[in-house]
Amino acid sequence: MVKRGTGTRTGEGTQIPDKDEEQRQGNTGGDQASPPAATLAIARKGVTTGEDFARLMSALMSDVIEGTISPGVANAACNAGGKLLKVVEMQYRYGQQQSKEERPFVLIAGR
Repeated sequence: MVKRGTGTRTGEGTQIPDKDEEQRQGNTGGDQASPPAATLAIARKGVTTGEDFARLMSALMSDVIEGTISPGVANAACNAGGKLLKVVEMQYRYGQQQSKEERPFVLIAGR
């Protein structure tokens, strides 16, 4: 039987923190001070090129492995990144072509 509000759920000898306990502990799982995520510094500068995007995704993977970013936050960032790439694809495919020269790949127009 699972009891809510006691701090843990027990079942077959396994203790799992309940949602209230997880919220009190935050993403790091305790009172430990974690170093700032590398992803945050890249995101604050902005993601305007494919190189920026690749650097952001690489840092995101590293941060998840290090435990400085929760898998849920990483999942949300990956979903948002996929939508950003879809916008770029649609602009490239259906946007007006300026000239016959090769079009550059930019994630945010006007920069």
